[in-house]
Amino acid sequence: MAEKTASPSRKRENPWVMRTYSGHSSAKASNELYRTNLAKGQTGLSIAFDLPTQTGYDSDDPMARGEVGKVGVPVSHLGDMETLLDQIPLDRMNTSMTINATAAWLLALYAATAKKQGVGLNLLQGTTQNDIIKEYLSRGTHIYPPGPSMRLITDMVAYTVTEIPKWNPINICSYHLQEAGATPVQELAYALCTAIAVLDATRASRKVPASQFPEVVGRISFFCNAGIRFVEECCKMRAFVELWDRITWDRYGVQDPKLRRFRYGVQVNSLGLTESQPENNIQRIVLQMLAVTLSKDARARAIQLPAWNEALGLPRRWDQQWSLRIQQVLALETDLLEYDDILNGSHVIGEKVTGLVAEAEAEIAKVEAMGGTLKAVENGYIKEQLVASNARRVRAIESGEITVVGVNKFRETEPSPLQTGSSDDILVVDASAEREQIERLNRWRSQRDAAKVRSAIDKLKSAAAGDTNIMPASIEAALAGVTTGEWAQALRDVFGEWRAPTGVSGALRAISGQKRSDKETAVLERQQAVAKQIGHPVRFLVGKPGLDGHSNGAEQVAVAARNAGMEVIYEGIRLTPEQIAKTAVEENVDVVGLSILSGSHAELVPEVISRLRERGAADIPVIVGGILPEPDQKRLLEAGAARCYSPKDYELTAIMGDIIELVASRNRKAS
Repeated sequence: MAEKTASPSRKRENPWVMRTYSGHSSAKASNELYRTNLAKGQTGLSIAFDLPTQTGYDSDDPMARGEVGKVGVPVSHLGDMETLLDQIPLDRMNTSMTINATAAWLLALYAATAKKQGVGLNLLQGTTQNDIIKEYLSRGTHIYPPGPSMRLITDMVAYTVTEIPKWNPINICSYHLQEAGATPVQELAYALCTAIAVLDATRASRKVPASQFPEVVGRISFFCNAGIRFVEECCKMRAFVELWDRITWDRYGVQDPKLRRFRYGVQVNSLGLTESQPENNIQRIVLQMLAVTLSKDARARAIQLPAWNEALGLPRRWDQQWSLRIQQVLALETDLLEYDDILNGSHVIGEKVTGLVAEAEAEIAKVEAMGGTLKAVENGYIKEQLVASNARRVRAIESGEITVVGVNKFRETEPSPLQTGSSDDILVVDASAEREQIERLNRWRSQRDAAKVRSAIDKLKSAAAGDTNIMPASIEAALAGVTTGEWAQALRDVFGEWRAPTGVSGALRAISGQKRSDKETAVLERQQAVAKQIGHPVRFLVGKPGLDGHSNGAEQVAVAARNAGMEVIYEGIRLTPEQIAKTAVEENVDVVGLSILSGSHAELVPEVISRLRERGAADIPVIVGGILPEPDQKRLLEAGAARCYSPKDYELTAIMGDIIELVASRNRKAS
């Protein structure tokens, strides 16, 4: 039979921008990866920055230890950015940069690089993530308080709308809300509340003429998520389209339908990827991608897919290629792009969308009644709702109410030919990457004009302290050779720093009415028995050392521990090993739990253990949870860790029982 081809009467729509989210080790290594991926058919860049860059520290800052180049590329100055973008034509490239607290600085570095390449800023196309609200709620790379952070966003919006008109100065990230536990209704409501907050603040700043405000609305983009319930996720995306059209018309009076269009990119759900039977992640990724491509009227404009092995560690080039090929097969081999919206007219889809819209509007109204998104962040309301929703999800998986194939059902498996059981299964960043980056940074500093650097920093502080747009001073600082840490510290001096609410206490109240399972009751009773033996409830310090701000796991451990009757000390993210050890001794804790997802466990866990020994507390057991490859787990246990837990250890109730027995064993040894 002859192969079927597209009907000549049906015009194929152009596919979405195809990206892979990548960056690691160094600017040079990442540049080579980008050019390789572009040669394989990738049509846009999605730059991952390391945690020091995201949180405003230079690579040689003590806070950056163990984090340099681990989850992204380190960019400490203009030279790094030039190396990162070498031989990449910025006038023809669509670049997405996952950066938030330091977004103004990274855009300044990008613009300065374009200037040095002779590319006009009006030709630059791309997106800075720049949604600081969700950083307070999920990812944790915030630096400054909400007010000053919103000012940085509005400055970028005002600058780009005139100087870089093809650039999206922000994408509102519902993606990370779902990763933090948001239901579809919460994802809709809180993302749209954030967009409202940004637009209201931009309008109130009066830095954009009223006549240009519709163009500001048109440059707002979103970064969304798609989970495994792909029918519901399809409906969620259609609800986003409907709600955004209403908001931009009713609240902002935007008449041009093109400027009211809901424009979004997506990475499908990484939260649902499993370490157990990781080959199942491929079908999960494909099904989740369908949620954001099936509906033409709500189709993503850019897609980046995770790799099958991201629950194990950093993906290799081949793994990223596989994810890119998934997109290419759907876009170029199937007939998906030949048809109008195939979901139009479905009464099932229509009813579900109507329900989601109504529930989301009710939640938006609740947040607006509190005074808007910033108030709901500051008072902890949104964070508490997310932690509570995530706790319900975790308990549902543990009870079997939600099925996760290969995790809580169909656990029997054949050995996977994709896994060899060695470190070759994932990309391991060479330990020399941090040292070499610091050496390059020191050379950069030694070659600068110190007077120009001081002058640029003074201008930057002056702009921050006043009402001058921060972007021109930031670009001047980039060209003068100012570093990421110096830029961020200048603004810390003016704005201060801020610690976000953890949401744990409120989440406990929200789920307090749920009945305990038999397993949970047994663990609670065992904890009460051990408490009688030691004279107090088990004291459990949950710590997040380093710059990793992904606190979802730590929060769920804290909730589960309190549900088991333990006394939990959890102070949030970004703690030094010294701070953790000091708190452990001062609070006389019985066990220390460390949560690390950034790959810095090899450096930070032994340091916490060492600091405890220095304080005479070597007998306090230290347990570790996170993305921990098997070889690393062995090394951590040899270094003195009492237990290691990875994503396959999903039963929090069992982990709580294990912790209680550790404390009981310690008490027996002491007596």
